[in-house]
Amino acid sequence: MSSSKLIVTAFITMDGVMQAPGGPGEDVDAGFEHGGWQVPYVDEDFMVLMTGVFEQTADHLLLGRHTYDIFAAHWPRVTDENDPIAVKLNAMPKYVASRTLDSLAWNNSHLLKGEAAESVAQLKEDLDGVIMTQGSSDLIRTLQEHDLVDEYRLLINPVILGTGKRLFAEGAAPVAWTLTESGATGAGVQYCVYERAGKPQYGSLQLDDQA
Repeated sequence: MSSSKLIVTAFITMDGVMQAPGGPGEDVDAGFEHGGWQVPYVDEDFMVLMTGVFEQTADHLLLGRHTYDIFAAHWPRVTDENDPIAVKLNAMPKYVASRTLDSLAWNNSHLLKGEAAESVAQLKEDLDGVIMTQGSSDLIRTLQEHDLVDEYRLLINPVILGTGKRLFAEGAAPVAWTLTESGATGAGVQYCVYERAGKPQYGSLQLDDQA
């Protein structure tokens, strides 16, 4: 029986915002004015890190409609055979959760039919290897609500915005995670990998009453 791991790779701020890291027009929902907040922290270390993420640890790409549109408008035009991220993204299987798209032009892209949670759960059973989703905040929220995420790979940028769509919404189910890998770039981006560790454990830091 086939089985796969579903990971969420997310660029986030210190306060957990993941909205529009790459540019001002990427996502202006609710009047968001901070698009492109990640750009000042993209250095050589960051590009090496992202090359490794795409080249070595992703077999399939899972995207929501909006992120797919952004990726599909850019990466097919990058034909440099020495660009490892472009080569990987253009060649790998891509699965898109959308209620509005009828066809997909980007090479090796597949449209998921029906409800996203059911389609992704079936995809996890049918595929081998690692399914990675990136961006796609609405899709990630659905994956979280249906307990489909096996691992988080977070790139935490040293900036606080105080507003915007966050990776974890109020009311998310309590889940414990184990830090399995971490590092930092020269610009201060923290890279942290978390794997599932069951239910949270609780205790108390209160001091015992002294007689």
